[in-house]
Amino acid sequence: MTKNQALVSAAVSSLMAVGALAVSTQASAQDMEKCYGVVAAGKNDCAGPGHTCQGQAASDASPDEFILLPAGTCDRLAGGEVKDG
Repeated sequence: MTKNQALVSAAVSSLMAVGALAVSTQASAQDMEKCYGVVAAGKNDCAGPGHTCQGQAASDASPDEFILLPAGTCDRLAGGEVKDG
């Protein structure tokens, strides 16, 4: 794992913890957004290219994989992009 991959992985792990906290405090689906391009390998939230389940992202920071984050969080992440759909 390169230094950049380690940084991305650490950032995503931290944000996942924040996301879990938001969900556990009754955040509604409207308060969450799909954030693409910041997922660590194996940490995606849903289906992606070539697979149909969460946790099957093959590589770090894939632009086709997403995690759910509290609205407004993705825009603050390097490489993060909110997409419709």
